Amino acid sequence: MTLQTTIQVAAVILAGLAAGLFYSWDCAIVNGLGNLPDEQYLSAFQSINRVILNPYFFMSFMGSLILLPIATWITYKTGNTSAFYFMLAAAILYIVGVFGVTIGGNVPLNDMVDKFDIANASAEAIKAMRMKFEANWNSLQHIRTYAAILAFIAAVISLIKR
Repeated sequence: MTLQTTIQVAAVILAGLAAGLFYSWDCAIVNGLGNLPDEQYLSAFQSINRVILNPYFFMSFMGSLILLPIATWITYKTGNTSAFYFMLAAAILYIVGVFGVTIGGNVPLNDMVDKFDIANASAEAIKAMRMKFEANWNSLQHIRTYAAILAFIAAVISLIKR
């Protein structure tokens, strides 16, 4: 296997792992957390936000961000325009729809919840924080899930069209 193929396959695998993570959140975690009372909901989110920043997460999340554009350039250099356009679509979907939405939307909301002092907040303040956070975060989560899945599909098609 050439270095070119290795990079393209790695980009597809990492994009698939990222899509799987976001898909899992949409399928189960969002609804499971949504069933919790306000204080438990915010506490669970604080805990998850703190533990998700780990090497496994960064490998797929940042690895896709790095390797998809590299794979796009490599595909462009081969002259296979069909494969190139699918890989380009994968890179754009991931950069804008996954990374951009995460950094521009989900992370600021995560930071807001992380700084919230649940232990010293009133029940009304806890309810208000959840109302300010939950619907917005979930809407952004759906966007990045769809973008991640579409990016993965486009990357797979690009690899097939090689």
